[in-house]
Amino acid sequence: MSEESIFSVDTLVKYMGNDDKALGIVTKIVRDACAPRMAPFEQAGAALREDRLPDAGKIFHSLRGSIGALGAKRLVSASLKLEQAIAERNQDTIPPLFAALESEYQLVLRDADDWLRRNTPAGA
Repeated sequence: MSEESIFSVDTLVKYMGNDDKALGIVTKIVRDACAPRMAPFEQAGAALREDRLPDAGKIFHSLRGSIGALGAKRLVSASLKLEQAIAERNQDTIPPLFAALESEYQLVLRDADDWLRRNTPAGA
């Protein structure tokens, strides 16, 4: 897999106008999408342990929507696999798929933090 599929907002910046205003908007989108940090995984992990599978599925679906907008193709793919396993109540595959998705999400956060450091205007 290419590095770019972990996190890439270049297309989003271009779509928004590819100027300082677009960069400002995308910076806010990235910050807001990543603001929950690991909380969704803590909540979903609790839901899975308590056998509240539909709740866990909703959390991952929501995460996929917000983070997927950041060009996180690998995360979207990992999330779809986990959401499918949850929907099918496939208890054997849920833990490794959860771990794989959590790992992808951490890569997205790492790359998003790095992108924010490089692209946030001084004084912002």
